[in-house]
Amino acid sequence: MPTKPTKPTKPEDIRLLDLANPQFPDAFLEAAKLAAPMADTLHLEAGAVAEQAASETGLSDFGENGWQERLEVAMKGLREDAELSPMGKLSAFAQMTGFLKNRLLLTDLWKRHPESLEVELEPPILIAGLPRSGTTHLHSLIGADPKFRALPWWEALEPVLADAEKPAPGEEDPRITRAAAGIAFRDMAMPHFNAMHEMTVDHIHEEIHLLAIDVATVFMENLGIGMLPTYRDYYLAHDQAPHYRYLEKILKTLSWLRGGKRWILKSPQHLEQLEVIAEVFPQATVAINHRDPVSTVASFSTMISYSSRLAARQVDPVRLGHYWADRIETFLRRCVEQREALAPERSLDVLFHEYMGNEVETVETIYELAGVEFDDASRDAIAKYQADHPRGRFGRVRYDLADFDLDAGELRERFRFYTDRFPVRLES
Repeated sequence: MPTKPTKPTKPEDIRLLDLANPQFPDAFLEAAKLAAPMADTLHLEAGAVAEQAASETGLSDFGENGWQERLEVAMKGLREDAELSPMGKLSAFAQMTGFLKNRLLLTDLWKRHPESLEVELEPPILIAGLPRSGTTHLHSLIGADPKFRALPWWEALEPVLADAEKPAPGEEDPRITRAAAGIAFRDMAMPHFNAMHEMTVDHIHEEIHLLAIDVATVFMENLGIGMLPTYRDYYLAHDQAPHYRYLEKILKTLSWLRGGKRWILKSPQHLEQLEVIAEVFPQATVAINHRDPVSTVASFSTMISYSSRLAARQVDPVRLGHYWADRIETFLRRCVEQREALAPERSLDVLFHEYMGNEVETVETIYELAGVEFDDASRDAIAKYQADHPRGRFGRVRYDLADFDLDAGELRERFRFYTDRFPVRLES
C-alpha cells in the first residue's frame, strides 16, 4: 500500500532568550579569537580607511569632495558611540574600506566611460516604510518580475568589479563567491536571522549600501552596536538630495553594466526623505507601507539586538530598544510632515493589515499607478516567487517589549500622531 505523503512540519516559534548574553557556536568563538590580533593593528580613523581602500584598488581619485567630512563623523561615531568587540572592529573597518573601494572604482569607471552616466532611466518604483512593515516582501514580489531592475545582495556589496578580477567566460563572478562566504558565516553565527530577514546571494537588497558609497545613509547607524547617535545627528541635520543624486548616478551605471532601466527600490530611509524623493525622482511611483509602530519597535529592536552580537563587546537590548523607539518616532514624524510632497497620482499608502493576504492585488495597484502592464508574465513570476518563499518557512520569532524595558501603552500614546493620520490596525 503506497505511503501517504506527509505535510512538511511547520517550524516551531522562536523565542530569543540570549539577546543580552549571546550564546555563540564554537566556530564563531574560534573565529573571534583569530580576529583579536588583527583588530589590534587597526585604527578606526578616516585616513586609515581611505589609505587602505586606495592600497587595495591602486586608485587614488575618490571623486567629488565632501565625503571626507561625512567619513570623519562616521568614524568618530564608531570610536566613541560603539564599544566594539575585536570582531566588530574588524568588521567595521572592512565595511568602511569596502564603501570607499567602491567609490574609487566607480569614479575610475566614470572617467573611462562617461557614457555610463548618459543612460536614460525609466521612472522607478520606490517603496518606503518602517522595517518589519512588509516592505521587503513587497520589494521582492515586484523585483521577481523581469520587467524591473533590482539590486541583488552581491551587487549591492560590490557594484563595480575591478578589471583585474573580471572572470573568464564560464567562471563565477568573484563578488558572488565573496557574498556567499559572508552569508555562510552569518548563518553560522546567527542561525535564527533568516526567520526575521531572509538573505541569500541573489536576494533583492535595498540601496542603502549604494548610498553608503557616498557615506550618506541611515545604514551607518547600524554599524557597530546598532546605533551611532553621532552620525545620526549629522545625517538628520543635512540635506540628503545630493546623495540621492549620487545614488541615481550609480543606478545609471549599473543599468549600463548589466541592463534594465526601470528600477524597483526600497528603504526605510525613504520614509523620512519623501521631499527629497519628490525632488530627485519626480516621476517615481512611491508606495508607503504602514503598520502599527508598536509592533515594529518590538520586532526591529529584537532583530537589531540579535545582529549586534557580531560586533558589540556587550549587547545592551534596553539601550537599543529605546534608541530605535526614538528613531522610529523621527521616521514617522517626518513621514507625516512630508507625505503631501508626493504627487497623489503617483503615490499610495499600503496598510499592512490590508496588504497581508492581498499581496498580488496590491502589486497590481502599484503597477497601474506606475503605468506598467501587469500581464501573465508578471503574474507568473510573482506566483513563482511566492511558491518558492512561503511565509514562515524558517519559523517565526516571537517578540516581547519587556526585553527592552518598553511599555506598549506608553508607545501607543507616543505614536498617536501617526496612527491618527494613517488608519493602521493596532496589533497590541
